[in-house]
Amino acid sequence: MGDSQAYPVLRTSDAATAYAKARELCTLLWEREDRVCLFTELLTVQDVRRMAAVLPGATFEYTGRRTGPAGEDLWFDLDVTTADDRALEPHLPLEILGMNAPVGVEDRFVAALGRGMAAIDWYGSWPDRPEAGQYAAPKYDGVQVVFHGDNPDFASSTHDHTVFVHVSKWGCLSRAQDLASRIGGEVVGEPLSGW
Repeated sequence: MGDSQAYPVLRTSDAATAYAKARELCTLLWEREDRVCLFTELLTVQDVRRMAAVLPGATFEYTGRRTGPAGEDLWFDLDVTTADDRALEPHLPLEILGMNAPVGVEDRFVAALGRGMAAIDWYGSWPDRPEAGQYAAPKYDGVQVVFHGDNPDFASSTHDHTVFVHVSKWGCLSRAQDLASRIGGEVVGEPLSGW
């Protein structure tokens, strides 16, 4: 068990650049799963509407824990496709967390993003490079782009967007440096706990 090590390899104020570089890294994966994991924080009713159109099967949840007058947990249960704007407004912010989606939805997902944090995770395995002591770790390997954030677990919101390469739980700085160089970047911080 354990988490991957997530090395930040690009930080930029331009979301399109972050997304393009993350997609470029995906082409370097030796094998890639046919699903992506999506997260987005929805701050406005318009954000909710756009994302509902892109991800019709998504489950919308409250951002953070909400409790009722007796201390009971509250769950978001409105149908976002039929609720009017006034009914949705008091429930904001909402989020979609950990949705497994088929590869191919990413462009529409990015086009629908608002100002809230969001992420796309692509899973796969990096090629073996025995001469460099680098071996695939399919349980851990992959690419992640975090919009409006600098942490793979969405710990804090920022204006910048960050691209991470995920490697084995033991880390592999040389692998991260090599991957970063292939997209014209460099490792821009310490490795963080990933997925």
